[in-house]
Amino acid sequence: MTKIDHVAKRRKDRVIIHQSAKGEGSVSKIVNKIIENDVALQDALRRDYGNFSAIARMIKPKVEEMAQREVKLQSIVTAVKRAKGFHERFFENVKGVISKSTINVRTDVVKLSIEKTRKNLVTMRNLLAEYQEEFLQVSESISAITLVFDQKLFHEIRSLFKKEDVLEEKTNLAAIIVRSPEEIAETPGCIATFYSQLSRRQINIDDTTSCFTDTIMIVKMEDVGAAFSALTELISEARK
Repeated sequence: MTKIDHVAKRRKDRVIIHQSAKGEGSVSKIVNKIIENDVALQDALRRDYGNFSAIARMIKPKVEEMAQREVKLQSIVTAVKRAKGFHERFFENVKGVISKSTINVRTDVVKLSIEKTRKNLVTMRNLLAEYQEEFLQVSESISAITLVFDQKLFHEIRSLFKKEDVLEEKTNLAAIIVRSPEEIAETPGCIATFYSQLSRRQINIDDTTSCFTDTIMIVKMEDVGAAFSALTELISEARK
């Protein structure tokens, strides 16, 4: 083999190595993106009940679709292992916030959603001023205003709005208030973890909002015990 042939071979080998490394990096990014969008996979990896090979086989068609080429199973397994380490580090930040959180429960609350009009906005602001000592939570969207308040005030507050302006009203609800440290505002994933904990127990969140460091979840009265237990368990695990 001539000197020119040796040089050409070395260049070819470098190109192959570079393309291989680039391909592995691309697979890692795709796998990480798939796991980022799947809370169940994140939970399986974090709690060590997810088998790497099984997860790789499950997501292989999606990886190949996104990569637009055939991908070796072992490359996906390796990428899943790397993703586990990343999400474990990510959850450590979430765990720190959750471990410092506390739970309060407010039973017998009502949810009232009304059409957002100028008159109803004025009425709502007057309510906030008048009932400062009561539990009254207000949230606004583009077209509606939702009020969550003590059931004992239902008839009094309901009478202030026209029947045709009422979009929805529900009684026999409970408010679960999770109070967290200020770091929750800068730590992604905390609120999603609260929601996921209830979702895994098949508990529906009827309404939710956040106010500074408080995360408020409205559930049915019949679910409040299970919801409280689920969130208490989550906080206890984070404190270990």
